Amino acid sequence: MLDESILDDSAALARADTGGLLLGAAAAGARVRTAARLAEEAGIQALRPDGRPRSVLVAGPGPTAAAVADVLAALAAGSCPVLPLHTSGPVAHDLRWTLPGWMGPLDLLLIVTPAGTESGLADLAEQAYRRGCTAAAVAPAKSPIAEALKQAHGITVPFATASNATGQPTGREDPGAFWALLTPLLALTDRIGLLPAPPALIEAVADRLDEVAARCGPVVATYSNPAKTLAAELSESLPVVWSEGLTAAAAGRRFAALLAARAGRPAMTAELPGALAAHEALLAGAFAGGAGQDDFFRDRVEDPQALRLRVVLLGQTAGQAAPAARDLALAHDTPFSELAPADGSSLEAVAELLAVTDFTAVYLALGTGPQPGR
Repeated sequence: MLDESILDDSAALARADTGGLLLGAAAAGARVRTAARLAEEAGIQALRPDGRPRSVLVAGPGPTAAAVADVLAALAAGSCPVLPLHTSGPVAHDLRWTLPGWMGPLDLLLIVTPAGTESGLADLAEQAYRRGCTAAAVAPAKSPIAEALKQAHGITVPFATASNATGQPTGREDPGAFWALLTPLLALTDRIGLLPAPPALIEAVADRLDEVAARCGPVVATYSNPAKTLAAELSESLPVVWSEGLTAAAAGRRFAALLAARAGRPAMTAELPGALAAHEALLAGAFAGGAGQDDFFRDRVEDPQALRLRVVLLGQTAGQAAPAARDLALAHDTPFSELAPADGSSLEAVAELLAVTDFTAVYLALGTGPQPGR
């Protein structure tokens, strides 16, 4: 259960935030600017590619790398297949990646890793070199992965590490790694014509992230803070995240992953308009908003609090399916929340959705107390 009193107590939030989650969310804009500068220093803007690759494969450890691949694929919008390369290792400390048999000189391999020490990724860079594939990586400078890319004649952009006030790496889990990994890939894919992400647009993304941090920060009261408001709404709810558009769908999947990893909350995702048919029976089932209310006079004092569905709609634009989604939820007495970004490019829009939902997952995590492994 969410302790809603903590949401408007910035000192209590600071005490609960031993992992630096709020700082990581608030510093997203700064991480984008640092990562963009490192990409420029690595020579990304000076690249003169021969043309667009046939396909792009993205490899890296953990859910953050998978989310980077997902967002990149959504932004590319079918201009070129962007595929995550899944691991084949039996256990977490012995991850292995294998290039598909069809991959060759016309394809591009992108490696993303905050640690840069995974031997399986170094082997993958060697596989790419043997196949004649172009390879690039975002990894810490002078790491084994950076050395492997050098041997494979690839390019490495140094990972923009999180730092404390003295400018030294904090040494703890990095909640802002997503933006430090994604930003250099945006600069690179802009140069190869995969998607539009020139330096001015990346700076606009950083500005949008700063705006979200100002609206969603811990000192902003719940009634005017969209992230705190959504966290409170999801307190006793089972989230059903609906999305409209490719980039909003990627943001929805990232939100569900963060709810599970940070707050220990399950969530379901679906894309409109297909979600209306796929989840209609769910809204009418045992977890529906009006379920279990048949006996009005029963004693509820000792009843356990039951989770009820709440639809959360993430929209990139004012789409045609949104009114139908609201109508379906209301028809089944299901609470409904909606996040819609301000006007701007698709990259700015998805950045806003990602940032607001990131803050929401953090507030749910801090308000519900310690979770195993956190």
